[in-house]
Amino acid sequence: MTQTITASQTTTLLSLARACTALSQLKQLHAHVLKLHLPGNPSAIGPLLSAAAISGDPSFFSYARSVFEHLRCRSTFMYNTMIRGHVQSGSPVTAVSLYSDMLRSGVEGNNYTFPPLIKACVFIGPDSKANGLLVHAHVVKLGYQADPFVVSALIEFYSSVCDLESARKLFDGSTVRDVVTWTALVDGYGKAGDMENARHLFDEMPERNVVSWSAMMAAYSRVSDFKEVLSLFRQMQEVGFEPNESVLVSVLTACAHLGAVTQGLWVHSYAKRVNFISNRILATALVDMYSRCGLVDLALSVFHNISDKDAEAWNAMIAGVALDGDVVKCLELFKKMIAHGTQPTETTFVALLTACTHAKMTKEGLKLFEEMGNIYGIRPKSEHFMRCRPLARSELGNRIWKKLIDMGITDSGTHVLSYNIYKEAGWENQANHLRKLISDARDRSEWRRKRVPCQ
Repeated sequence: MTQTITASQTTTLLSLARACTALSQLKQLHAHVLKLHLPGNPSAIGPLLSAAAISGDPSFFSYARSVFEHLRCRSTFMYNTMIRGHVQSGSPVTAVSLYSDMLRSGVEGNNYTFPPLIKACVFIGPDSKANGLLVHAHVVKLGYQADPFVVSALIEFYSSVCDLESARKLFDGSTVRDVVTWTALVDGYGKAGDMENARHLFDEMPERNVVSWSAMMAAYSRVSDFKEVLSLFRQMQEVGFEPNESVLVSVLTACAHLGAVTQGLWVHSYAKRVNFISNRILATALVDMYSRCGLVDLALSVFHNISDKDAEAWNAMIAGVALDGDVVKCLELFKKMIAHGTQPTETTFVALLTACTHAKMTKEGLKLFEEMGNIYGIRPKSEHFMRCRPLARSELGNRIWKKLIDMGITDSGTHVLSYNIYKEAGWENQANHLRKLISDARDRSEWRRKRVPCQ
């Protein structure tokens, strides 16, 4: 006879599943659950599914997906678990699809369904708003519009689609405003650059947590008010809050722009002490801070200790070395980045072209510019062209302009930049030719505008 799983057994299973460090251990536990509890009590698989889906381990999540797909009887808890797992693993479209499957299966969502589902709607791209509005309608229909976690998720959603008016209405109409709800709206205003409303709301908060402080500091960092970032950091410490990784990233960004290396050194020391140094984003911020403060050796030391370097980490180090004027090291780092298998970005080439410009390395600069489009598929932008202006007399600007024509990148912006380069270099014939192109383009635009019939 199949045993009935108790609450204590559920807790034990969840603890055991979370303790698994290898997929083989998880499979053994799964076999044990199958032997003792299924098919008489299919919900017994829930704790194992939950631990695997949100573990952060790709192999565990893949196994959770396989288990879920083979289940014939799925509960709300199981659907919630997989929706959350897909959001956490960066698959928001699949998360939304799972909710549709949930509805088709006649399984009703609960208050735990909607926060991750709404978060998925934030990240699904062009259909974000339409899907988010539908989910909001379901929230109201099922009566979860007063749940503070659901309200907070909806405020974040409306902020992400630039509808702060709806976000504010949700906040004002909420009967239970906890610190999560307040922080969500502060963050929404901050991301929109509305510092007046963000700070007013922050100052009115009946209570704050470290996430509240982090949201406010990040908002000031976005608008480059770095002195206020450090001022808030001091206030936060005075009232007894310990900083998290996000707070320290904002502080390091402020230190980098203000040259506050002493404060930056303290952050580095603190990060080591509390074991935050393994956080890649924080480590990258340290690289940028040390580089901007002229301490390239320290930046390199931090960089070399980043185990999972991404493009942002490589870019920070390449830009730091470029800022230091060491173009040889800059190009060496770029070669290592490629050998590492990391795809360069627009920012990578801005730093590389800057380094070549400062070193007057025309040949290397042009080679990189050509590789940017031909090898790495990156369409040159005005920032890349601007980096070549100081080398106009060496003819790099002229050669890049011809390359832009070959690539079909000849909009008004590149025309104007090229005209300025030629003027600065004293090449009057080329400058006059471009001036005529700009004038002709404007005339054609005006002619087309006049040809458009009135509606």
